[in-house]
Amino acid sequence: MQDLAATVGELRGRPVNYDETKAPPFVVDGWHQDRRVVVLGREAPGEPEPGGLVEKARALVDGYEFSDPAILRAAFRWPGDLVGRDMLLEGRFLLLRFLIGVRITAAHDEVREGADGPERVVGWSYQTLRGHLEQGRLTYEVAKNLATGTVEFRIIAYSRRAPIPNPVLRTGFRLFGRRTQLRFYRHALVRLHRLMQAPPCPLAPGPDGIVRAPSGVGVGRCEKWTLPFVHPGR
Repeated sequence: MQDLAATVGELRGRPVNYDETKAPPFVVDGWHQDRRVVVLGREAPGEPEPGGLVEKARALVDGYEFSDPAILRAAFRWPGDLVGRDMLLEGRFLLLRFLIGVRITAAHDEVREGADGPERVVGWSYQTLRGHLEQGRLTYEVAKNLATGTVEFRIIAYSRRAPIPNPVLRTGFRLFGRRTQLRFYRHALVRLHRLMQAPPCPLAPGPDGIVRAPSGVGVGRCEKWTLPFVHPGR
């Protein structure tokens, strides 16, 4: 059985798997660029309210609770700093499981000028590590328009397929990878909107110090029949 804590710890030695100078915004050819948005609700105008929508959404985003566990799960050490957090993602497709690493390399908490005026934006970005099936950067952010009080959850990403040595996995990812990625985005927006109505209990690490996210997801009855691939990219 996979030693999850050891696999998470091993991510520390893995570098980002692409050259940022050859990625958006510097180079755009060959990259998917995505932006997905859902309105979570409204607060009173001005900075985020204590205990309000922004704070609730931020806690859910920081805990990776928005992820559809049928598509993607995460494991990481808790507690710990957000920036520098290594996350072992577990992508699922039929009876296949893909264990791939990412690292949170930036956190955001600032006022920016948005399309409809100034916004308070909070969130974070991760980048893919060596062995991931993709290359790129993904940002999850919660933004509040300070004039209208509208609160949004946004997924902003650029990505492309990483080199995959296994020819079967390479063909499968070419056929289903992008479709699954877009389905993940759609489900994440819907899931976070739903969780805002009934947030789960706060995250808690297991005896090994590892948090499994999203919360409340256990080992399925067919788990022993799944086939894991650890760091299948290059």
